[in-house]
Amino acid sequence: MRHLLLVVPLLLGSVPAALAQVSVSIGIHLPVYPEFQRVPGYPVYHAPNAPGNYFFYDGLYWVFQSDNWYSSGWYNGPWQQVGPDRVPLFLLRVPVRYYQQPPSYFRAWRADAAPRWGEHWGRDWEQRRAGWDRWDRRTTPAPAPLPRYQGRYPQSRYPQDADEQRVIRSENYRYRPRDPVVRERDKRKDERDSPRNDRGNNDRGNNGRDRP
Repeated sequence: MRHLLLVVPLLLGSVPAALAQVSVSIGIHLPVYPEFQRVPGYPVYHAPNAPGNYFFYDGLYWVFQSDNWYSSGWYNGPWQQVGPDRVPLFLLRVPVRYYQQPPSYFRAWRADAAPRWGEHWGRDWEQRRAGWDRWDRRTTPAPAPLPRYQGRYPQSRYPQDADEQRVIRSENYRYRPRDPVVRERDKRKDERDSPRNDRGNNDRGNNGRDRP
């Protein structure tokens, strides 16, 4: 898996991490849908029996692995890398104790507090995301519903085709993200995954402009 992860930067090339939209494999292949537990006081679930630091937030699955965050609409991917500036705040706030495989630098940090992301990602990041660890806990939103329908698709029947995944999800999961970062991510993904309208591309007048 280490060798697999090493190819990610090559796939991403010079694209900034915050804008990276390349689907990658991160070596997570769960045989069945994972069991989740709510992180008390947060709109986030964690999967204590899953390999790695595996979470669910605002309609998406999230994994923190090898110092990178990844997200997916399906529990076994495909995954997209998420840059440090685009990780939702409530994920960053989850206490250290809910990371099943914390990196070594987590060990000096309090288990009941969020990781010190400012120390890890630097002063520039902390300035851009000032106040990330402060919020009115009385306004914490309820967690998104878990997409349990995916439990009908164990690894042996897991849909690999992106179009098939999108159709199944749209038929079974009506939740719409509330977090602005997640909404933006979903909007970009929908625009990227939308099939071309061949009729619209070909249905043009002699002057080359689209017909009304």
